[in-house]
Amino acid sequence: MESDTGADVTGAGAEKIRVLIAKPGLDGHDRGAKVVARALRDAGFEVIYTGIRQTPQMIAEAALQEDVDVVGLSILSGAHLTLCPRVAELLRTQGQGHVVVLVGGIVPDEDVAKLEAAGIRGVFGPGASTETIAAFIRQAVADAVRA
Repeated sequence: MESDTGADVTGAGAEKIRVLIAKPGLDGHDRGAKVVARALRDAGFEVIYTGIRQTPQMIAEAALQEDVDVVGLSILSGAHLTLCPRVAELLRTQGQGHVVVLVGGIVPDEDVAKLEAAGIRGVFGPGASTETIAAFIRQAVADAVRA
């Protein structure tokens, strides 16, 4: 399936790529998550936004229930090395290892490799363009389908 821009926005089947955007932990600042969620929706993705103050278990359960291709975690609190790997681990244990997990927000450069080692496929800091995020998602989902 192609969007109005001609970009492929399909997941494993003939349906739109489904993206869950969540705010793990006690961080209540969600403007960035809402901006990304809207931009992805406008780019042709199907987006589910779970809101603020989600536990890793709540996020993993929502990902399972919504049958998503991607989980995007927005985090500004500094708890990214605890919360984000836990979400990726829970997804794997419930048979969703194919789900692409992304992190956006405040992540020090020295922590990016640790997140990637824990199964996080991409990290996007302040100023990352929504076009870059959308392109990354399309490629990561295509790669996951081929794997």
